[in-house]
Amino acid sequence: MRTELRIDATAGELPRIHAVGGLAARLTGPDTVHLIGTAATPLGGDELDIRITVGAGARLSVRSVAATIALPGRATPKSFAHWHVEVAAGGELDLDPEPTVVAGGAEHETLSTVRLEDGARLRLRERVQVGRIGEDHGYWSGELNADIGDVPLLRHRLDLGADACTDDALSGPRALESILTYPDVRAAEFTGVAAALLPLAAGGTLFTRTATLLRV
Repeated sequence: MRTELRIDATAGELPRIHAVGGLAARLTGPDTVHLIGTAATPLGGDELDIRITVGAGARLSVRSVAATIALPGRATPKSFAHWHVEVAAGGELDLDPEPTVVAGGAEHETLSTVRLEDGARLRLRERVQVGRIGEDHGYWSGELNADIGDVPLLRHRLDLGADACTDDALSGPRALESILTYPDVRAAEFTGVAAALLPLAAGGTLFTRTATLLRV
């Protein structure tokens, strides 16, 4: 199944939403949208295409009502989600959905493409858990590419779970929390063996934490 979701925020207006497939969205406040699953997705073979645009001077918060469960399909275990994010000068986006849980035997790939104009503001949080209770053999791959105009801000990729280059029997991580913040005036600091807050050359920070389980 192919799912397409479009959310467009314009200053002084309610966000506009267009959805086809297994994902919908509902206005839950003047500047807040919650994502809602309308079918079991992503299953193996599914593709999700999600586009979020925030215009000049607009503000948008995007949340979800529940976690996303990636499940293997009959023909293939692989599913794919592409997030396209654009924020204009003076616009502000806070994108913080509930975690993605990759079930045992499933393989889920995420690509996030972020384009910001100078003067835009962004907080993008991603949380992933490989395996439900008693499972540890799912696989997740995530790539995050962000630009400010024509200037690269971030090129980042992580793999978790079975067949990941970081996987081993003793300490292979199964959970990820990642937060891209732009701009961010906090000083970079080392926050632990598996967590770090790192400055980006073009501004902003990237917080990354890996572990066995997500924090509640």
